[in-house]
Amino acid sequence: MIIELNQQQADEMRVKLFKALSDPTRIEIIRYLKKVDREITCGEIGKVVKMSKSAGSYHFKLLREAGLISSRKEAREKYVSLNYDTFERYVNHFLDSL
Repeated sequence: MIIELNQQQADEMRVKLFKALSDPTRIEIIRYLKKVDREITCGEIGKVVKMSKSAGSYHFKLLREAGLISSRKEAREKYVSLNYDTFERYVNHFLDSL
């Protein structure tokens, strides 16, 4: 479902999005999610990217707030996946460059 934003809201979304994309660790997370192309646990990504749980929480929060990933919690596990709609709307073809 795509929600239409006014110009100011769209600009605020772009700021969040580009802030989230401005860190090499977050780019690596996105690259890994694109590679596996499925929902996976935050712990699995943390092992691959070699980051602590607290660092992972910070990075996942920024990516989620920017709309780049979707997350859900099941029992004690948190699962994340790419939100392709956001990439298509704001940074079309970005994933192709990874």
